[in-house]
Amino acid sequence: MQSTLKMPFSNVQQELLQLYAHHVSDNDLNNIKELLGNYFANRLSKLADQAWQNNNWTNEDMENILNDPAQ
Repeated sequence: MQSTLKMPFSNVQQELLQLYAHHVSDNDLNNIKELLGNYFANRLSKLADQAWQNNNWTNEDMENILNDPAQ
């Protein structure tokens, strides 16, 4: 049975497919995964810092957000 793609690949997926068309070692693959993880973690951290500043949150505000049972 043939499967068809319902949506095209994103630009990130296309770049990664081009990269993975070449064999990389397991060590290189792990390093690439770590780089991608660090990139997105740093990006998220910057967005969180920006939200913190935009909302003028205090440490008490953050504790209330973290301890809110509705969250």
